[in-house]
Amino acid sequence: MTTRTDLSDSPLIESRDDLLSVFSGGEKTRERWRIGTEHEKFVYRVEDHRAPSWDETGGIRDLLTGLTEFGWQPVEEGGKIIALTGADGTISLEPAGQLELSGAPLKDLHQTCAEAGRHLEQVKAVGDRLGLGFLGLGMWPDKARADLPIMPKGRYKIMLNHMPRVGTLGLDMMLRTCTIQVNLDYASEADMVKKFRVGLALQPVATALFANSPLTEGKPNGYKSFRSHIWEDTDPHRTGMLPFVFEDGFGYERYCDYALDVPMYFVFRDGQYIDCAGESFRAFIDGKLPQLPGQRPTISDWTDHLSTAFPEVRLKSFLEMRGADGGRWGRICALPALWVGLLYDDAALEGAWDLCKHWTIEQREQLRHEVPRLALEAPVPGGGTVRELSARVLEIAAAGLNARAELNMAGDNESGFLDPLREVVATGITPADRLLARYHGEWGGHVARVYEELSF
Repeated sequence: MTTRTDLSDSPLIESRDDLLSVFSGGEKTRERWRIGTEHEKFVYRVEDHRAPSWDETGGIRDLLTGLTEFGWQPVEEGGKIIALTGADGTISLEPAGQLELSGAPLKDLHQTCAEAGRHLEQVKAVGDRLGLGFLGLGMWPDKARADLPIMPKGRYKIMLNHMPRVGTLGLDMMLRTCTIQVNLDYASEADMVKKFRVGLALQPVATALFANSPLTEGKPNGYKSFRSHIWEDTDPHRTGMLPFVFEDGFGYERYCDYALDVPMYFVFRDGQYIDCAGESFRAFIDGKLPQLPGQRPTISDWTDHLSTAFPEVRLKSFLEMRGADGGRWGRICALPALWVGLLYDDAALEGAWDLCKHWTIEQREQLRHEVPRLALEAPVPGGGTVRELSARVLEIAAAGLNARAELNMAGDNESGFLDPLREVVATGITPADRLLARYHGEWGGHVARVYEELSF
């Protein structure tokens, strides 16, 4: 989740145009389009597989402090280090200590994969010294909520208190899941709309290809991507498939209205998070927020608020693709490859839209609902399965990457980063299927070997 690293003054919101400017200000010409990849991993003690707390010796605080040896600069909240900034972006903490790299905006996928490699080398170097390991899955396979620590971030305390009021699985989302995401640019409002629609309609394909969370508290949970299912019962006011995105006239104005209707979580003032859970940002604009009577929001308040909506695709000053489970090394590169291939080439974007433009709202919702459980075997509107649809999607994505012709020093383009996904489609076996096969086979119904075999 977003960590505030810029504490400079921000201008007051004077008009609706100020709200819309966050979206329109993200418009970039094609040569300025970049790729920002985010990936999370679980941190555990090697000796006993326990999730370390922030303040214990050799815990999360010491991990962050150790990473400063590589040039990362600490970010503090209440005198406690809770994030790092550097040339490769931001390293931050999820609520139970999941470690996230929000990578820098990069020109091509070769740079993206190199960045991920540097990050993993650094965390493993520090982790080896502290006795910490790192696990790439979509959900803790063996931890109960009560087993997990809470990080000292003010916004998380507010969210943890609020989640049980609006859904039954929101605490699991915060404490027990990890994801891989990619942030992508758009040229104009019309370009944003095309990319938003394709990304939203085909997000279940990414969920299926990356499905990697079939175990909960040491046993199969009945899903291939339980992480994706969790979002179905987290908070209906800020999650989901956003049917209005497919309506005529969708654009910045309509997304702005949606975001204004998302209930607030907090306001950040003087280094503190003020609990405003359930309040209206519209009331805040009018100076009628009960917690800050007479005060009006700044642009930073608005960007904070935009980060508290969690639909399958999210608009800020870029588009976030949010449907994939966390995974290991090759999948960190494969997720941005999928979406860059589909969205950063005009012919690929049109071809992807042709696959899904005739689906009804009800069909999109049904596909979204079925994929967490069935993954590649979920039925697709009009016939066939997600596995068959995924094959066509990967062909389009590969064509898009080939057209980009971004080459590394060896002369390879970016399409090779799709190979882990091609294997999933060719075999029909997702990461979740492999986990379940090991669980029922060589692991003998015990999950402890996941740490030995599936760590970074």
